[in-house]
Amino acid sequence: MDAQSYTAALAELRTVRDEIKKAQTALAKLQAARDKQISMLAGYEKAKAQRIAPAAGLSLAEVVALAPALAPGSLAAPADPPPAAPQTVARCAEQAATAPRSAATGAEVQGAKNLDGAPQPALAVQGAPAPALRPASQSSATPPAVPPQSFAPPPAAAGLPVPRELPSIPDGEAGDGWFTHTKNLASTRPNFTQQARSTVFLDTDTEVLVHREQTYRLELGSRSASEILNAVFHAAPAGVERIYITGGAPWHRDAQHHAYLRDAVAAWLNAPTPGWRTDTGRGKDRMAGHFVHPRTPVARYQRDDESAHVEIRSMGEWFDLDGDEPTVARDAFVLLWQALRRHWDDAVVMGSPSQTGRDLWTRTIPARGQHAEGYPVLSEELRGLLHATAGQGRTELITPPRVPEQLPQLVEYDRTFAYAKHTWKSPVGTPRRITAATFASWSQKEQTKALYGCGHWQVRVTVPDSWNHVGTLPAAAPGDRAWHYPSTPGTTFTTWAGGPEIHTALSNPLQPWKIEILDGILWEDGKPLDDWAKKLKDAWTNLATQSHFQQDPAQARAAHLASRAVRAILLYGIGSFAQRPRMVTGTTPRALEREVPPDAEIIGFDDELITWQKPTGFSRDPNAHPEWAAAIWSGARAALLSQRHREQDTYAGALHTPPGSVIAFRTDALYLTSAHHWPYQHQPGDYLLKGHLTGPLPAPTSEEDLLALRDAGRAALTQTTTGT
Repeated sequence: MDAQSYTAALAELRTVRDEIKKAQTALAKLQAARDKQISMLAGYEKAKAQRIAPAAGLSLAEVVALAPALAPGSLAAPADPPPAAPQTVARCAEQAATAPRSAATGAEVQGAKNLDGAPQPALAVQGAPAPALRPASQSSATPPAVPPQSFAPPPAAAGLPVPRELPSIPDGEAGDGWFTHTKNLASTRPNFTQQARSTVFLDTDTEVLVHREQTYRLELGSRSASEILNAVFHAAPAGVERIYITGGAPWHRDAQHHAYLRDAVAAWLNAPTPGWRTDTGRGKDRMAGHFVHPRTPVARYQRDDESAHVEIRSMGEWFDLDGDEPTVARDAFVLLWQALRRHWDDAVVMGSPSQTGRDLWTRTIPARGQHAEGYPVLSEELRGLLHATAGQGRTELITPPRVPEQLPQLVEYDRTFAYAKHTWKSPVGTPRRITAATFASWSQKEQTKALYGCGHWQVRVTVPDSWNHVGTLPAAAPGDRAWHYPSTPGTTFTTWAGGPEIHTALSNPLQPWKIEILDGILWEDGKPLDDWAKKLKDAWTNLATQSHFQQDPAQARAAHLASRAVRAILLYGIGSFAQRPRMVTGTTPRALEREVPPDAEIIGFDDELITWQKPTGFSRDPNAHPEWAAAIWSGARAALLSQRHREQDTYAGALHTPPGSVIAFRTDALYLTSAHHWPYQHQPGDYLLKGHLTGPLPAPTSEEDLLALRDAGRAALTQTTTGT
């Protein structure tokens, strides 16, 4: 590109910018008109949110937020204000060492010793069971497993976000009944061998198809699903069952005609496919229908005569390709399969990392011994509670004035293969309920052991008055499963957290937080994931080493991608244990919008159809173990704050940096304003220097800003290390 072309392109870009502004202004006017219309309709005495939502193309929650009077009666705000929370009798952690024990007011835990020998600050506990923190309209006798989505009106202070309320365990026998397993449902070792599926790799940009050692040139036309299917089955040998898209995103071909990528993907998946129809499943294969995802959708088709079944998937489920040819992706899968076969004689690479991870894990369940009969699945109530109260990775952007307006530098550290470090201990057995009264009755030694064990605790937390660093424990934020980390001194909140995070809040290097135990779930310590994770870590190490020493650049790249695939198997395998409530997606003609289910969320619509989805509860999944995922996620979040390196006798993490120097958390990554000489031994969990950008730099105020600085920092570090 020359200077003249560059100037012309800039002018064209400004034109696009102006058009976007005009479209945004027009959209804002339409939205304002829609909101005004909803408010007017709400004045009708028989108006119902269930009727208005599909007509407006909004969810029930969004309609009720605009017109609180439309909230269902059972979810309306109570006429009388809830009683004030009982005054806590616990003292601050610093005073606990001198506090006397009292049967009437509870007990403070005396200063204990950490596993590394350092003094452990005391833990304040409430002496009597706290009342369940549930919406006022719920009955403590028959609480649901997970509270329904709240459509209650916003608080009186208009404009303030509505905080999400976390569920509690009911008092008495109703809650005690949750502490069991689902009858006749357990993870067991399979007695069959998975069948491999014939797979091809297709770059829809270059129209290159790779099947085993053969390469084909296709003509894909407009890259519709129909054209891709017909071209692949015309060129490749019969029997292809899986098509990986390695380059291009054909489902985004008409993205400019849709407001959201999800709508563009749904339109591509549901476009006519002459000779083919949506797959309805076969035999024991329960995978049927399309999976709508804005970036990694799954399309499943079968011929009209059922002579062929095939799925189209994105390579992005496994690893990110950066212009690599389909042959490199094929070689990566070959290396992945070979690495897995060294540990599992019957290993098969399935369609996604999560499917592969769970299948491989089931093949590590002991054939004899203590767990030969498998691992039973928790009650649906406890699974629902864990789903609602156990978040995943920490994602937080810290903005001015908590950090400087101008950053001296931005340094990115990423914990290598982080989750693999936290699989050595997981919950097993029948869980026990530990009420506040039970916890208070224990000795200091018993309390410490419980917090070091596999548990999930409901706690009331108070930030120390002189605290000046990042928050240590998650709290529910407005939005579906959103979390934030309060750090303002004196702030008190109630939340759920795992033992590793609570231990970090109590024993951090700065100042202990005040923690009150309200309720808890405690399991036995076990190692259900240890063998599985060790095998995957070994495969990852071998592939990473191969990528480093391989002389052939293409094979080195393939080995690197294969190591990323192993990481994805463990990462998404752990996530699949969490088991989320099933969502059913459906469509209803616009002319029959009254037929949209009242509890459905509108996710898209056009001139003919309304597309909706609604939860249907938990399926009877024998491999549902949210307690394992929750324990690993808790350990990983705690390690972002403080992690000990025993061999070097040092610590790493956010709380070992100066106040005001942490810019962001992103799952396994830390973004700081200064570099640190933390040990890196190429082991899971070690902090790897990933990016370094020299300032002064404006502090990021949005995720887009942060990602732009991240990419620039990675490029700058690459240039520095390669000398280019």
